[in-house]
Amino acid sequence: MPDVSPDIVFVRSRLLAWYDAHARSLPWRATAGAARTEPYRVWLSEVMLQQTTVPHATPYFHAFTTRWPRVEDLAAAEDAEVMAAWAGLGYYARARNLLACARAVAGRHGGVFPDTEAGLLALPGVGAYTAAAVAAIAFDRAANVVDGNVERVMARLFAVDAPVPAARPELRRLAGLFVTDERPGDWAQALMDLGATVCRPKSPDCAICPVSDQCRGLATGEPTRFPVKAKKADRPRRRGLAYVLFDRDGRVAVQTRPGKGLLGGMLGLPTSDWTAEEPSGQPPVPADWRTAGAVEHVFTHFSLTLTVLVAQVQSADDAWRWMAPEAARAALPTVFAKALDRALS
Repeated sequence: MPDVSPDIVFVRSRLLAWYDAHARSLPWRATAGAARTEPYRVWLSEVMLQQTTVPHATPYFHAFTTRWPRVEDLAAAEDAEVMAAWAGLGYYARARNLLACARAVAGRHGGVFPDTEAGLLALPGVGAYTAAAVAAIAFDRAANVVDGNVERVMARLFAVDAPVPAARPELRRLAGLFVTDERPGDWAQALMDLGATVCRPKSPDCAICPVSDQCRGLATGEPTRFPVKAKKADRPRRRGLAYVLFDRDGRVAVQTRPGKGLLGGMLGLPTSDWTAEEPSGQPPVPADWRTAGAVEHVFTHFSLTLTVLVAQVQSADDAWRWMAPEAARAALPTVFAKALDRALS
């Protein structure tokens, strides 16, 4: 192992100074002159950013905070409105948890977020990371905020050889060494910014890193070897049928999916079950169904091949919700938007 040992105090001082000069301008961060970011905005952004990039989440954040500027406004919204506004962000259980948490804050806490990790963890849908992030960034609590960026920075700073995910407890412990009562919110965001803009996964810019002289990973000559990745298991493949039904006015039939399960509570197209076998199913209505091809989509735990069937009916059955294709596409989760595009093409 190279003869480099990160100096905790030095790294904190250097990185905070770098953050003061180079912090990203993000819509959920405190504006100039504000002491802290509003807890609602921190919480909303952190939920949106789980498994989502900043450029992708930003327009959704603007749309949500324009439409529902306070947590009480979001709590009072209809489920279907929020689920439609969330479409395209993925991991749709987060949208259901978002509503449950907003209603708990509005109903149990008078619209005021708890200001401790423990209090935040007691809210529905709030996990350890989100609780720590809101506590640190919104309330300046000394919380250990560890996301993927922070894991990568720690893995490289200390050249941690154990593969992820087994190394996560150790990476969390190492990150905790830097947590103090001095500017904990800024520290958490400084680490995130370093990981996002400098200590990047595939092309770290070590030449401009403010703590490169403290980095054991860089001293090995192979900083991108860290964090060490465990071999991924093959993602299973499922198959299914999607039925795209138009009426004579060109509107498409959609339905609200069951509240629980994958894409629960979201608008969707009628589908067969998604299984490992060749797809089969009964069309939702008798019609002249034809095949329009197939679309591919990757979920967290499986890949999906969805064969798209298209038909037209002369009258719009009240059992369905009928929408113009453009409006439907904006409200549908990505996998169904892909199927609708295939049908339209």
